[in-house]
Amino acid sequence: MKLLLVILAYLLGSIPSSVWIGKWFFNTDVREYGSGNAGATNTMRVLGVKPGIAVLLIDALKGFAAVKLVFLFPRTAGDVETMVLLGVCAVIGHIIPVFANFKGGKGIATLLGMIIAVHAGAALMAMATFMLFFISFRIVSLSSILAALSFPIWLIFRYHENSSVLVLFSFALVFLVLVTHQKNIERLLNGEESRIKLRKNNNER
Repeated sequence: MKLLLVILAYLLGSIPSSVWIGKWFFNTDVREYGSGNAGATNTMRVLGVKPGIAVLLIDALKGFAAVKLVFLFPRTAGDVETMVLLGVCAVIGHIIPVFANFKGGKGIATLLGMIIAVHAGAALMAMATFMLFFISFRIVSLSSILAALSFPIWLIFRYHENSSVLVLFSFALVFLVLVTHQKNIERLLNGEESRIKLRKNNNER
């Protein structure tokens, strides 16, 4: 039964919203422009703010819905370990999506939806951290990294989380974000990371 949930979570995560929206409405594969990433940030950079927000919401919903699959079977409902597992499967689906030739995004939005479903309080605090740094610097990668780093801090020191599974996941989340943002970190250190302009930039098409 758990295997079925894992497969469903992966398939949910594999829905390539940025690729499909780009191709269906703009005749553009966002992976061929900008950073080459199939995520909300690159969609915003290539197609504009509104498509980027649509992708962000859909990708977050994938992570949220994957975690909530746990309630399809009463035996697993409320099982934190299963909820984390399903969320991680959705994130993996986003990063290596079966519906888009296994070439996806970094999974940040899907990860956001997942942590909202697992622990809304700490997730909202991490979102506030993201917004604080994004408003200040307009750099999504930096804001995402700092928000991820803040998540275990909020979880442990603000909410005093007792679940060892959830605490371990919060540190694994930090590791995942750092690994998937290696190139961004290099550009940040070199002062080359681009800032988001809240309007469409046709020069990047």
